[in-house]
Amino acid sequence: MSTSPFSKIAQWFGFGAHHDDHGHHHHHHDDNGSGHGHTHGVIDATIATTTRGIWAIKWSFVILAVTALMQIGVVIISGSVALLADTIHNIGDAATAIPLWIAFVLARRKPSKTFTYGLGRTEDLAGIIIVLIILFSALVAGYEAIDRLFHPQMVQHLGWVVAAGIIGFLGNEIVAVFRIRVGREINSAALIADGYHARTDGLTSLAVVLGAVGVWFGFPLADPIIGLLITLAIFAIVWQSARSVLTRMLDGVEPGVIDEIYHAAKHVEGVNAVADAKARWIGHQLHVELAISASNSLPLADANKLTAAVEQELFEHLPALRSANIRFAQSTIADH
Repeated sequence: MSTSPFSKIAQWFGFGAHHDDHGHHHHHHDDNGSGHGHTHGVIDATIATTTRGIWAIKWSFVILAVTALMQIGVVIISGSVALLADTIHNIGDAATAIPLWIAFVLARRKPSKTFTYGLGRTEDLAGIIIVLIILFSALVAGYEAIDRLFHPQMVQHLGWVVAAGIIGFLGNEIVAVFRIRVGREINSAALIADGYHARTDGLTSLAVVLGAVGVWFGFPLADPIIGLLITLAIFAIVWQSARSVLTRMLDGVEPGVIDEIYHAAKHVEGVNAVADAKARWIGHQLHVELAISASNSLPLADANKLTAAVEQELFEHLPALRSANIRFAQSTIADH
């Protein structure tokens, strides 16, 4: 996950290569051998990841707002319905930043008596809202395309329309790279979904260009036909994003996460076996429960050391880890 195809572009945007290691060493310096020192580091990590998320959202909002403003000007002079639909998309896409922004701000709140795990889950809600906005934009695109099939319209100033379409594509692609890259870096399903949304809107902008070229060559129906194809592409993304956001909401994790937990725990000397491992996401933070079996003659001090070592190993293997609850399996007592 850490080596995304966008890492090069990301470095140009000033992300820097130091983020690529996925924060594997965050917890080294915090631990002081006590096994407890990492807690303050973890809280800092929440603020760091939400700050990073808000930073990505803020810039993507600015870039899309500028893109939409430039396009509105061209819509007025050209009367291109295709471009109008695309501009509506870009405004909608900038709007999806708002629920995410709120979710990331809420994720910073300290846990309370009511919300003992904090408010990280608001990210799932934001993810659902984003999926609904993508669905709405697919319906708008589809409606516009079908309407234009039945009522073809002449488009003026095709050169301007092409330019505006290319601007729309570039603005959205930069934002998509931004959001997907940072979303993967901080493990936010909602931010990744939003990145794919920006990418589809970039495709709609390219479709505007292809449609304008078709009209240029005397084939006015090119515009709505391409619009319909794009609508299908957006529906595919709705499905993909909804699946990832709902999986998180229903406490689903990627299969690799559990494999990684087993792998990390078995690394530790003194752990005979891993009896059970569970994990869930709360926002972009991972919470793990683990049952290990060890020798039943282990003194309490050594047992504490063992759980601290397992915890340390888990934090190194899983950068998104927020808390690990480690207990000894019942079989430990009767294993001789």
